[in-house]
Amino acid sequence: MTFDKLGLHESVLRAVAEAGYTVPTPIQGAAIPVVLSGVDVIGIAQTGTGKTAAFTLPLLTRLAKGKAERGAVRALILAPTRELVVQIEQNVRAYSRHLPLAVAIVYGGVGERSQISALRAGCDLLVATPGRLLDLASQGHGDFRDCEVLVLDEADRMLDMGFLPSIRRIVRGLPKDRQTLMFSATLSKEIEQLTSEFQKSPKLVEVGRRSNPAELVEQTLYECPHNLKQAMLTHLLAQPGWDTVLVFSRTKHGADRICRKLAAAGVESMAIHANRSQSQRQRALESFKSGQVRVLVATDIASRGIDVDGITHVVNFDFPDQLEDYVHRIGRTGRAGATGKAVTFITSEDRGDLRRLERMVGKALPPLQRPEGFNFEEATRQAFSQKSEDTAPRQRHMRGPGHGRREAEQKARPPERKPGQWHGGRPQGGGSSGGGGGGFLARRSAGRGRS
Repeated sequence: MTFDKLGLHESVLRAVAEAGYTVPTPIQGAAIPVVLSGVDVIGIAQTGTGKTAAFTLPLLTRLAKGKAERGAVRALILAPTRELVVQIEQNVRAYSRHLPLAVAIVYGGVGERSQISALRAGCDLLVATPGRLLDLASQGHGDFRDCEVLVLDEADRMLDMGFLPSIRRIVRGLPKDRQTLMFSATLSKEIEQLTSEFQKSPKLVEVGRRSNPAELVEQTLYECPHNLKQAMLTHLLAQPGWDTVLVFSRTKHGADRICRKLAAAGVESMAIHANRSQSQRQRALESFKSGQVRVLVATDIASRGIDVDGITHVVNFDFPDQLEDYVHRIGRTGRAGATGKAVTFITSEDRGDLRRLERMVGKALPPLQRPEGFNFEEATRQAFSQKSEDTAPRQRHMRGPGHGRREAEQKARPPERKPGQWHGGRPQGGGSSGGGGGGFLARRSAGRGRS
């Protein structure tokens, strides 16, 4: 089957051909005709199989038939991270290059001015993160009353408890007769039950086994105590073939610490996580893509949607908190038919999670092993020596008599508050600052006489 047999608009087909694609992937071939039929869809396929094009190509075909009015949004794509928003926008612009469509993006970490201008002008397709979208909509920017299509990319993350309240609030401001599409590589039965809240009799398009890691990724599990993780990572990075490496840390501070220790070992790296500004995150990603740095250290913010060609290795420095993130992490390599390698450090505390992961993916992962050439005894000795240096007692400064008592009294004394000052997250004598129900467009709609 070729793309020209799927019912796509001729301008979309032209752009797809110019991008070098002729044959759709299994998820594209299965999902595109269903999306074009206008029904709600749940699409599930492994990472790196072209899910973004599976919904953007039919969406652009639908939008090609009209034009957005001023201030209005015809289609909305929601994604969990800024990086994924940017990636989706790049795909949309490439496939819509021969269509007169207005495309806009909305996400946090950057100024609002250009985003507000885009919403005021109106757009055929908006790609956004939920938080910034709610911020701007609550200020009266954007008209979503005639939105035809809602897409939730990485639907499992979008419907977990962190994003669910925001998604519910956004959906309340959209037309009920819209088409709703949800795509992800993983979707638990619990999350799938939530989809009925947002979709009407959705058609399930599933390619391969859900929650299954990419088949072209070679997985290796290394037994590693906490205190030897850094030494083992440095050892592995010195091996031949470790050219473009994505390292996952559980925490933001952990990612920064890994970078500092790699720098001390002479390995250049950059970090990407939520404490970095958008410009810093983009600069780190571009440096990694271009090969200026060969190691990118990230939290799970990067496990969703970062599409960098040629990642040779993914390293799970820390076992993920959410088991589904393991699939998304290692899916950053072995994409689009290429092969890749994923290495996971397993501590004694991780063994229970490892067994649960095996149950989730439905098969046993490779047995634990040790890296070839890694000297555990020497690494342990060096780690113990470094810890001794880090915890050496420091000379205490002499302080005047009674200083400790006065300091304790000042800490124990409650701070003075003026009448009406915020206390405990709420103003005294007042209620919550949140809205009183209704959709996120309630204030704007009321002002324009629409329910």
